[in-house]
Amino acid sequence: MVNADYRRLLSLARPELPILALGTLALLVGSAVVLVIPREVGKLIAAVVQEGGQARLDRASLALLAVAAVVAVASFARAYFYTLAGERVVARLRRDLFGSLIGQDVGFFDAQRTGELVNRLSADTAVIQNSVTVNISMALRFSVQSVGAIALLFMIHWRLSLVMVAIVPLVAVSAVAFGRQVRKLSKATQDALAAATTVAEESLGNVRTVRAFAREDAERARYSREVDVAFEMGRRTAAAYGLFQGFGGFVVSGAIAGILWYGGSLTIRGELPLEDLTAYLLYIFMLAAALGGLSSLFGDFNRALGASERVFELLDRTPAGVVGARRLPRPVGRMELSGVVFAYPTRPDAPVLAGVDLALEPGRVLALVGQSGGGKSTVASLLLRLYDPDGGDIRFDGVDLRELDPAWLREQIGIVSQEPVLFATSIEENIRYGRPAASKLEVENAARAANAHEFVSAFPDGYATIVGERGVRLSGGQKQRIAIARALLKDPRVLVLDEATSALDAESEHLVQEALDRLMRGRTTLVIAHRLSTVKNADRVVVMQRGRVVESGSHDELIAANGAYRRLVEHQFAG
Repeated sequence: MVNADYRRLLSLARPELPILALGTLALLVGSAVVLVIPREVGKLIAAVVQEGGQARLDRASLALLAVAAVVAVASFARAYFYTLAGERVVARLRRDLFGSLIGQDVGFFDAQRTGELVNRLSADTAVIQNSVTVNISMALRFSVQSVGAIALLFMIHWRLSLVMVAIVPLVAVSAVAFGRQVRKLSKATQDALAAATTVAEESLGNVRTVRAFAREDAERARYSREVDVAFEMGRRTAAAYGLFQGFGGFVVSGAIAGILWYGGSLTIRGELPLEDLTAYLLYIFMLAAALGGLSSLFGDFNRALGASERVFELLDRTPAGVVGARRLPRPVGRMELSGVVFAYPTRPDAPVLAGVDLALEPGRVLALVGQSGGGKSTVASLLLRLYDPDGGDIRFDGVDLRELDPAWLREQIGIVSQEPVLFATSIEENIRYGRPAASKLEVENAARAANAHEFVSAFPDGYATIVGERGVRLSGGQKQRIAIARALLKDPRVLVLDEATSALDAESEHLVQEALDRLMRGRTTLVIAHRLSTVKNADRVVVMQRGRVVESGSHDELIAANGAYRRLVEHQFAG
């Protein structure tokens, strides 16, 4: 399993092979040339201690300068190409991951926390970035230097080199144990950071509620608890890293001390020239640095492996439900629910709808009323196919929704809810969200029909006015009219109004209702409402209680029936 994870992590860099090949060529040139340095330094030292060695000193110094120039150019090329490849990998990974997330079924988002998903997009992908490109280049460079240094060490004095080789298995075993521990801790750390990000996003996104209830200290404490968990995971990682570095450093330093003693003894006895001893010592330090770098990269790669597990899980997740492909050539907009049974995926043991039958006729208005929790808004979600029913079926122009292309179906349905969702961009872009290809004139005409053009034009920036996050810079009535303009521009066959005027004052309600009347004209309309004014003119009223249809008829018929609808009117609408 681990090998498969490694292979998949490395496969992220496969599309960047041409760029990586250039970086690798520069890496090999630079690494090979670096191996010349100890020999030239040895010659330089020998020239200093020998008589008449000025000419040798000059040649060695020039050679070192030339080597430094080649290494500098090669290092630039290696760093540039590998870093470029890393940026391309993480950009592609983030695009793919976001594409996978945005395509998931709504039930998935009911069970997930937005902050955690955002953390996967940002933090986890950043951890992965260097491990599949830059860190690979470093690993190759250190490997080339290690192999080259070992070969040259044996060429200089093979018996002395056997002492050095004896420590490699000990360091390798400790590195494997360290890597496993780091991988486990890295995954726990990323999960803790995701939880902290979620808390921060919730608190900052609902800052007005936090301020209204004076809960700043409580939110600070809640965030601090999550950060403390992440800190504890980081502390454990630091302890494991320090233990490995300390143990490995002691073993390597001890080996170097032994080599220095043995090599110095050989030089004193005249069995090893000073020039070779100098080069040998520099190769030892080069090898130690390369092995230390490899051990550090091994830890980084295991951290990336821990971060990648959740990313790959999200990338591989298949959205629930069947994806149809049919598109009807001339949609009329008739929708029917037959024996629909439904419970939300996060609460499968709590049914919301229990055998609901409804028919939405083209050009007519169906009002859905009832107490909160009766299943009215759930019907709207099912019409948009945000969820599939657990039993029964829903049809559009006689065709089961599961056979239709979901994107095409949602193009045929417009929705205006109680709290319209606007994006933190301009008014024009928010309206155009209903039909991105619409002209500026079409946007303005939609705004006029929605009674929005007058207040939009009064803003200094007009349609370029930025509405702020969730439209916070607009009033409730203004946001609602922007949402209506967006629905008008979309020009859907079916319209769903989910308590679209329930949160507005009388003046705003009048302007919004006037705009809604224009919007409903000639469309199949489902109105979910609490207010009598939005219900009494409907062609048909359906009363829902506890997920069932209990009454159906016109306003006057249901009032005369003296049943559930009349009680709602007397107890709720009249007030």
